[in-house]
Amino acid sequence: MRKASLAKRINKSRSLYVMILPCMIFTFIFSYYPLTGWIMAFENFKPAKGYWGSKFVGLDQFRFLFDDFEFWRAFRNTVAMSLLNLVFGFLFAIVFALLLNEIRHTGFKRITQTVSYLPHFLSWVIVCALVQSMLASDGIVNNVIRALGITDKPILFLGEPGYFWWVVVFANVWKEMGWNSIIYIAAISGIDPALYEAAELDGAGRFRRMWHVTLPGIRSTIVVLLIMNLGSILNAGFEVQYLLGSNGLLVDVSQTIDIFVLKYGMSIGNYSLATAAGMFKTVISVTLVFGANAIANRFGETSLM
Repeated sequence: MRKASLAKRINKSRSLYVMILPCMIFTFIFSYYPLTGWIMAFENFKPAKGYWGSKFVGLDQFRFLFDDFEFWRAFRNTVAMSLLNLVFGFLFAIVFALLLNEIRHTGFKRITQTVSYLPHFLSWVIVCALVQSMLASDGIVNNVIRALGITDKPILFLGEPGYFWWVVVFANVWKEMGWNSIIYIAAISGIDPALYEAAELDGAGRFRRMWHVTLPGIRSTIVVLLIMNLGSILNAGFEVQYLLGSNGLLVDVSQTIDIFVLKYGMSIGNYSLATAAGMFKTVISVTLVFGANAIANRFGETSLM
């Protein structure tokens, strides 16, 4: 009975399965099939010998990895920058969506929304070049600071390790804030206008309506996106850190796990250690997703699974 019912449902929705088939094939080829390369993490992999000809060493690569100070430094940098990007990225995207929703002039609202999207379509090479130009010793930021009398000497934003994480956060927020706000704006548009009218009749001002109507209305969207982003907590980025932190002064705070993998995999040729680092990152990310999902279920919030 169950098999017949399943076959009947599949036959009824066969057009949908045909439509999704190319996506499934693409995902399998580029997301799941490469996982067979994880076997390198348990071998002393030699490209000339391949997977099956290389010597099996068990967990030796992981032991070496966890004893490596450089890896834990990269792990610290990755987690720190990811958390900063997560907090400020979420906060600014939500606030921007709330403020944009309060604009009543349709033309100005559309122009503002369009302009906020544009940085998302710029490559990180262009964005980092702009950031370097603005934060240079003779850049606009230092010129404004000196004009305001805050300091007499230019601040080396890209030469002091203490500034680097905040520069990365600023670049990420500026580039992605408008794009990340799209889904919140869409969720806000689905809120019943009668709720705003009722709140206004009760004497609620704009900020009260935002706090008591808009934010609760998009809470489920916020929770789902938070769960999805927690899975990327070890994806602090690669391009921005590599491009802005390439000088030796910032290597202690700029190297992430992705740069660590590139260094050992491509530059040094230790593919096994690089694979072990990437595998560790993936396992932690999946664990965080399931953990956040379980917490959301426990508190009765919308979850992914």
